[in-house]
Amino acid sequence: MEGEEQPAQEADAESMVMSGTPEAVPRMLSEDHQNLSDVDAFNLLLEMKLKRRRERPNLPRTVTQLVAEDGSRVYVVGTAHFSDDSKRDVVKTIREVQPDVVVVELCQYRVSMLKMDERTLLREAKEVSLEKLQQAIRQNGLMSGLMQMLLLKVSAHITEQLGMAPGGEFREAFKEASKVPFCKFHLGDRPIPVTFKRAIAALSFWQKVKLAWGLCFLSDPISKDDVERCKQKDLLEQMMAEMIGEFPDLHRTIVSERDIYLTYMLRQAARCLELPRASDAEPRKCVPSVVVGVVGMGHVPGIEKNWSTELNIQEIMTVPPPSISGRVSRMAMKVAFFGLLGYGLYWMGRRTMNLVLSLPATQFCLQKVSQARPSQ
Repeated sequence: MEGEEQPAQEADAESMVMSGTPEAVPRMLSEDHQNLSDVDAFNLLLEMKLKRRRERPNLPRTVTQLVAEDGSRVYVVGTAHFSDDSKRDVVKTIREVQPDVVVVELCQYRVSMLKMDERTLLREAKEVSLEKLQQAIRQNGLMSGLMQMLLLKVSAHITEQLGMAPGGEFREAFKEASKVPFCKFHLGDRPIPVTFKRAIAALSFWQKVKLAWGLCFLSDPISKDDVERCKQKDLLEQMMAEMIGEFPDLHRTIVSERDIYLTYMLRQAARCLELPRASDAEPRKCVPSVVVGVVGMGHVPGIEKNWSTELNIQEIMTVPPPSISGRVSRMAMKVAFFGLLGYGLYWMGRRTMNLVLSLPATQFCLQKVSQARPSQ
């Protein structure tokens, strides 16, 4: 399709490739097969992988199956980001279908959560510090950085209430993919800076103020019923949907456009698998691939809707230039920020000075200075 070549290269740059564990090879090859060629060894491991792959896999109800034009199959696991059930669904699906590629709803800016342990992630997710705010602003700009921190605050609120770190299903997918021979692991989400910059550009000044106000004062407790509901529906995405429901443009950039991007990445992953050849004279042989996609439940309907349509993701990867009203609003916010900062420093300085002058020691020194001055 037209306009897809460049994003495909970007996808390769963002992907992480995981092969089967090295120690698995000696277990599967007996001593009689130590002299096998690389091609024969590959074919043997592939044959064993295909034997483990079930023709009619017993899949969880959260899995949606899609078929590409070349016969490749994609199993999309709809998950809740704060749910143990979702983690089990991901593990079961990967073990049943033995995929060639696993695609997760992460980008390179969030890949660190795959490497952290649960305790570290839980601590990191609860903390929304000034250092994180500064880093977000450096990466994404003032408005996009503030928006990212406000959304992190929502995630931190849920994390604190549930006592569970987000992204458990992605970490399980990462672990299971490493156990499947010749399985690649791809990051399939649009980069966060693009998403937030497009989201900010879609809002008017007063919409930004209204949204920020709602996110800043989010403090409603999460009940046990909400925890149970989280197992059936993504609680984070539901809370976000409730907050951005009155901003259609924001919903389009944060949800609908990412549906398109995730669909594109899944289609890129679902390409026929070319088998190795013993020699150049041997004809090329390709077989349909099997892909497992791990995404939030809220994205599954959009992926199904976009699966058979022509996609041009170049349109959703560009950040529109700021409008005149946008530039004016940013300038106004900067002026207001520095004005408040200056007033605060002036107020603190004045109060400190009055406090210092009221001290007995200061009064005594001033009195001595006054007496020491020569009279006119």
